[in-house]
Amino acid sequence: MTNVSLSRRNFMQQSALWAAAFAGAGTLGGTAAQAAREKELNILCWEGYNSAQVLDPFRSSRGATVKAESLTNDPTMINRLRAGETSIWDLINVNNPWARKIMLPEKLIKPLDRAKFEPFFEKMMPAFKPPYQWAMDDSGAQLIGMAQRFGPYSFVVNTDKVSRATAEDQGWNLWNDASSAGKYGILESDDWNVFCICCIAGFDPFKQHSDDEVAKFTETAKRVFKGAKLVGDIATMNQALVAGEIDFHLTGGTYSASPARADGHPEIRGITPKSGPLAGGKGGIAWIEITSVVNNPTLSPLAEDFLAYVQAPDVAHTVAFAEGTYNPVAQMGNPDCFKLFTKEELDAIQWDSLAEEMDRSVEYDIVPDYDKLLDIMTAAKREASGG
Repeated sequence: MTNVSLSRRNFMQQSALWAAAFAGAGTLGGTAAQAAREKELNILCWEGYNSAQVLDPFRSSRGATVKAESLTNDPTMINRLRAGETSIWDLINVNNPWARKIMLPEKLIKPLDRAKFEPFFEKMMPAFKPPYQWAMDDSGAQLIGMAQRFGPYSFVVNTDKVSRATAEDQGWNLWNDASSAGKYGILESDDWNVFCICCIAGFDPFKQHSDDEVAKFTETAKRVFKGAKLVGDIATMNQALVAGEIDFHLTGGTYSASPARADGHPEIRGITPKSGPLAGGKGGIAWIEITSVVNNPTLSPLAEDFLAYVQAPDVAHTVAFAEGTYNPVAQMGNPDCFKLFTKEELDAIQWDSLAEEMDRSVEYDIVPDYDKLLDIMTAAKREASGG
């Protein structure tokens, strides 16, 4: 999932200014004190939940004003709450570790009514059966969010150029093969690119790194960016893959390959390596989104209503195929939801290999020395571009 070049450290230097700008500009219809919160809902989210396809039926049925802002970076969204925007937002939708490890301990979100919301997990796919780890606090007593979209996310190939079998077997060593230079692109996704460069360098990203590993990361980042034919967004990567300009690209999976596959290009395929340097010898990384209720002092009563709304089979299907990218949803464990997916839609999200790819993946986590590695990677990217 894509990401902007802004570290948590740098962001915090600006956060107070941004919070003041939001309040002063009257963004999202004014402050909570000025709004009738029973008919207002504000959502900070990844793309999809901000889609009119998802929001319009809810707006109409509740007679509500629902506004959603989509960002492409989890730390940025969390820092917005840290900067004082808990008084603006009612729901926040981010990747799996942030609710449990950061937002709840910092009191940025609040627990859900377990009796009301845990039964929804019973109808999800088996991996999400309650108590689902990422939806619970460390004690296992509090339910802190709802799961929905998820998927494997490592890299993408054009199987007409690099077969699925070859890509899965070679895994991250595709980028350690000198003959690959000039044949690949890099998706602009800072956090995921940090993960992937760690994997190419041969070590697990989700731990504190030694000086030797940091040195290896530095060398690998420079080489990987120097060898890239292009760096760009999802549309740029898919167009280049389809046109044959590149054979594969770094950072990607179901989420990024799905638009091309839905447009009739099944040769564009997300790949999860069969093995790698991650915990348990796994080769891939998977993300799971968790949507939580913000600890807003004047929380909209529609927040929990919306969380229940998106669990409905038809709405979950809409979320899976909201404009932009297409993804599996946990609610596909419910036969009433699964039957809504056409053969073409299942093919677009690589349903045929989803279970095995998730099994080969560790789940997205927080990199302890992320800022240091991001700075190194950003410098390597700048150097490669001549900037």
